[in-house]
Amino acid sequence: MNRVPRITTELNLIIPGKQKDVRTTEQVDKVFHIIALVICYALIIFAACIVIFPFLYMILGSFMQEDELIAGAFIPSQGNLWENIAYNYTETLSRFNYFKYVGNTLVVGLSTTCLCLIITIVSAYAFARLKFRGRDTLFTIFLGTMMIPGEMMVISNYTTMSNLGLIGNNQQDWQAFVVMILPFIASVFYIYLLRQNFKQIPNELYLAAKVDGKSDWDYLWKVMVPLAKPTLITIFILSLIGSWNAYVWPKLVVNDSNNWLISVAIRGEALALEDPNGVMITQYSWQMCATVLTVVPLLLLFIIFRKYIMSGTGRAGIKG
Repeated sequence: MNRVPRITTELNLIIPGKQKDVRTTEQVDKVFHIIALVICYALIIFAACIVIFPFLYMILGSFMQEDELIAGAFIPSQGNLWENIAYNYTETLSRFNYFKYVGNTLVVGLSTTCLCLIITIVSAYAFARLKFRGRDTLFTIFLGTMMIPGEMMVISNYTTMSNLGLIGNNQQDWQAFVVMILPFIASVFYIYLLRQNFKQIPNELYLAAKVDGKSDWDYLWKVMVPLAKPTLITIFILSLIGSWNAYVWPKLVVNDSNNWLISVAIRGEALALEDPNGVMITQYSWQMCATVLTVVPLLLLFIIFRKYIMSGTGRAGIKG
């Protein structure tokens, strides 16, 4: 009975000190947490400013006069702002055959994307489900080609297309479109992305389909493709965006300006004026307007389908 008060006294002497230590630790952790958040948000804001600045300057540049852009102005003058906007966009649309080039880009983009989807689905299914000799070795070689920059393949692709008779001075319209589509109907990255998604589908579904008498072809299109819909939408959007932004290859292989893609046409002479000496001088304010008209559809496409892009790329990395 005499020990109980002593134990209670010892506990009363120890607990207050421990409470102070815990509170001090919590306060220190809270301070470090706040500092970490401030640094994190500061870096995010800084990176966002770097990314957003070119787009912001592009939009503001389309509102300026040519002299203001050449002088390095960042904000358009308020005096004749609306007149400048109306003049720039009116002149751009009158000189720049916007809808013609958008049509060319959509034809190339949609054709490339649809063919790429078919090849990607069949290839990913073969690497994910079918068992054949050398499958893993072949897939490893495919992945190794992703280390090669696309610019290094330009010479070999150009030689191949030239040997097929698709490039030359007498290039016809259909040849111009075929030569822009054919080299990009297969993508190792998209095959890898879809293969990873196919491998997440339980093998029990495949065995059940076999019990029901379904062929591999039926199982692919009736089971695996519907389950991989988010990834397929992601591949469709990314492939279409890649075709929309293509510049080097279409500029290299297409001779007639009527068959140019919109990214190539922006750098053409349609948005230039001839000086008294006969030299074509690019009007950067008109180029800014054409660039805004080119970028806006992509931004809207990404905003509408961003959920599918995020989910499609996220799900593909769950299982190796």
